[in-house]
Amino acid sequence: MDLLPAETSSEIVKKHRFRSLKMVDLNYEQLLSDVPYGADYGTLDNGLSYYVRLNSKPKMRAALALAVKVGSVLEEEEERGVAHIVEHLAFSATKKYTNHDIVKFLESIGAEFGACQNAVTSADETVYELFVPVDKPELLSQAISVLAEFSSEIRVSAEDLEKERGAVMEEYRANRNANGRMQDAHWLLMMEGSKYADRLPIGLEKVIRTVSPEIVKRFYTKWYNLQNMAVIAVGDFSDTKSVVDLIKTHFGSKVSATDYVDIPRFLVPSHEEPRISCFVESEAAGSAVMISCKSPVIELRNVKDYRDLLVEAMFYHAMNQRFFKISRKKDPPYFSCSVAADVVVQPIKAYIMTSSCKEKGTLIALESMLTEIARVRLHGFSEREISVARATMMSEIESAYLERDQVQSTSLREEYLHHFLRKEPVVGIEYEAQLQKTILPHISASEVSKYSENFRTTHSCVIKAIEPRAAATVDNLKTVVLKINSLEDDGIISPWDEDHIPEEIVTIKPNPGVVQESEYSNIGATELILSNGMRVCYKCTDFLEDQVLFTGYAYGGLSELPESEYISCSMGSTIAGEIGIFGYRPSMLLDMLAGKRAEIGTKLGAYMRTFYGDCSPTDLETALQLVYQLFATEVVPGEEDIKIVMQMSEESINAQERDPYTVFANRVRELNYGNSYFFRPTRISDLRKVDPFKACEYFNKCFKDPSTFTVVIVGNIEPTIARPLILQYLGGIPRPSEPILKYNRDDLKGLPFTFPTTIIREVVRSPMVEAQCSVQLCFPVELKNEKMMEDVHFVGFLSKLIEAKIIQVLRFKHGQIYSAGVSVFLGGNKPSRVGNARGDISVNFSCDPDVALALVDLSLDEILRLQEEGPSDADISTVLEIEQRAHENGLQENYWWLDRILHGYQSRIYSGDVGSSFAIQDDSRSDVRKMLTPSTAQQALQKILPFPCKKQYTVVILMPQDSRFQLLKSMVTNAKVQFGFAGLIVLAFCIWRYSRTSSK
Repeated sequence: MDLLPAETSSEIVKKHRFRSLKMVDLNYEQLLSDVPYGADYGTLDNGLSYYVRLNSKPKMRAALALAVKVGSVLEEEEERGVAHIVEHLAFSATKKYTNHDIVKFLESIGAEFGACQNAVTSADETVYELFVPVDKPELLSQAISVLAEFSSEIRVSAEDLEKERGAVMEEYRANRNANGRMQDAHWLLMMEGSKYADRLPIGLEKVIRTVSPEIVKRFYTKWYNLQNMAVIAVGDFSDTKSVVDLIKTHFGSKVSATDYVDIPRFLVPSHEEPRISCFVESEAAGSAVMISCKSPVIELRNVKDYRDLLVEAMFYHAMNQRFFKISRKKDPPYFSCSVAADVVVQPIKAYIMTSSCKEKGTLIALESMLTEIARVRLHGFSEREISVARATMMSEIESAYLERDQVQSTSLREEYLHHFLRKEPVVGIEYEAQLQKTILPHISASEVSKYSENFRTTHSCVIKAIEPRAAATVDNLKTVVLKINSLEDDGIISPWDEDHIPEEIVTIKPNPGVVQESEYSNIGATELILSNGMRVCYKCTDFLEDQVLFTGYAYGGLSELPESEYISCSMGSTIAGEIGIFGYRPSMLLDMLAGKRAEIGTKLGAYMRTFYGDCSPTDLETALQLVYQLFATEVVPGEEDIKIVMQMSEESINAQERDPYTVFANRVRELNYGNSYFFRPTRISDLRKVDPFKACEYFNKCFKDPSTFTVVIVGNIEPTIARPLILQYLGGIPRPSEPILKYNRDDLKGLPFTFPTTIIREVVRSPMVEAQCSVQLCFPVELKNEKMMEDVHFVGFLSKLIEAKIIQVLRFKHGQIYSAGVSVFLGGNKPSRVGNARGDISVNFSCDPDVALALVDLSLDEILRLQEEGPSDADISTVLEIEQRAHENGLQENYWWLDRILHGYQSRIYSGDVGSSFAIQDDSRSDVRKMLTPSTAQQALQKILPFPCKKQYTVVILMPQDSRFQLLKSMVTNAKVQFGFAGLIVLAFCIWRYSRTSSK
């Protein structure tokens, strides 16, 4: 069904570009080109490969990389962890740059170290990545010179190594949490019998602490040969030749320290019998099952290989769709389940299924996972399942094709990295779109179903059950495997039972609403006030061809509720979301939206209710239909719906109880924001008081009255198309006869916010499998109403300044942390247009428990020094440059504009003219930039933070629990021990991209 008007709009023309794209004559034996599409590609005399491509997104920026085919698998026993140590040393000192001068250079040009600069070490490779401005010719030259230093000039002295040991050790310690241990255990089981099993990239603690400079230098000079490297440069260049010339200038004279040594290929042995394991992890976020089946990597060489890849991708789409539907049925075997595949190490591709389930539910989850795969092998997918998967994939390639000229440089950089490291062809999105458009319609259900063969338990299979407390045994798991194999052999697994799916989202189209219209030329936006009272502001952009973003909000949220109703109503989004907030169950809506890109979510906050979405321009009607349905739907909970949601919530709360970091996070929140019901974590006893009917009743009220909502839409929209759709589906939302949850922002109830007036230093001790330590140092902030706009921008600059200085001291000077962050919270009071704004600035880092208190004091000393002496001119210059580069990037992004326009409406200076509000905020930013000097920064630090900073702050430190005697002693000396839980920690199983170590 064509949802848009069939006239000659530019949006239809854009859509037509894909629809009129010519098919290709398929010759399955035709080889895919070895020459990467779009790049100036070659090899220098010394063996270095290079890729250079012009790309204008984002403007005046370049994504650079040095790819090295060297990873942890090449390490000898005494070198375990050295590949990663070399990566760290690269940013510390080279022949040309010393004492972290590389970091200083990157920060000085606004290329923020950490967020944009990164290096990753995996088992097979190391990649150094830079994202830099190129608006000045010398910047690109110097950035390439940095990569050239990495290639052959990394300095490995005893002093350099000692400086980095602490940072590497902290990264090692951070990886030894529950997720890290579970990933490591599964990795070892998968790689058993191969050198990969004993070469995790992070290495061994003993090696990190004691390895000599000579051993590190030997590894570096042996393997960092220019023939093992490639330089990649993708960006907004004037031409490729000048960039190639720069690469030749900086790399051409480089000579490898030793003769080239062939990189050995390490095999991973296959096995017919499945390897089955039960992993008990007391800190796990929940119970889970992982199934991995290994196969040798098949090189993508010709069109037939590409077709096979499409068939495989369609299998994952269809299988995941089925798993989702099962997870939403009565008494589901798991909360979530998914299937995927990727190359885990160079010789091996893994087909992976993961599920999360209730405690003691791993056997049921495993049985369901294996049964469903067996069901596909016996009966295949239905034509409808394949048509849904096909439509989804066609929509994805269409989106990629339409945005082919707007792809970010960082994404293209990844394509060339894979070409060099994995020999993956780069054929260009135009040709890929032609191939997919030609091939997808002719892929049959039977072809797709055959990919279930990759998940046989005799296919080098590894099965792992993960539980917080032991319930299943290996014999139990083996029994399940044998049972399903027997059922499949006997052919007694029944076919898949499909549901009826409605064709239309909105069955009766609403009548359009009348509007008032205003134009705001300074932000290029149009505002409509609809007849039902809803305010809609839209901005047309061309940043991305296939993106439209929107957010709608209304004042009045959970802070208005009495304590007796808070727990129930706070779960409104969760309960209603499981039932279906658009008039259809989520599993049914999945099929209805096949081939469309339209996603909508909701949030119930303290002071606001919001809905938000992301869609393709050609699916704007569908997205607005969903918004209409959100307001038109009355969600009524059923018994099974309630049972599933409560079960999931209970498992979540139990998981939080086990996680040491929730103990820490809860205590920080309780200490800084007050021990009210709003800030307390939900306990099982609270959950049992939840009234699902009250929760859904409140949710229904939250999204009922359109007159209370302001909606901002930003993206590639054509007004002649978007406007009628807005009038019909947003303007057509019926307005209730009496206002519902209509609040004045100035009259909202403020949350309790009582930051301590004295110094509080507290250690929170929690049972841990392995010692972890996290620090949060907080200072109260209060911004006066009369200088609010100015001070808000000052706070942003100062937080970045503090972060940079803390990293300089704790990491680069003392070598004790891996990274640090400074965050700002200004939500300590209601969003009134009058009164002061309260909140806090917090410094966060993790470290060795033995040095935590000393690092807190060093941090306080540095902040006090900034208050008493002020920052340097170089410090201010760096902060201004980083902020300016971030601002320039933001101007080219829909998310940035959406956020800024929303802030224009929500600003306390807003009085009906969002353009004026936006301009005042923008002028305030410019004014603060002009005012920011070492002196004004010093004054702002004294004004905004307590001065001296040591007179009022809180610091909470998460520590491992002591022995009973030590614990008693610490309690006697007033170190309080509190236990609680915070938000849901999601269990991540991303082992197929097993590169968990990075430098920042």
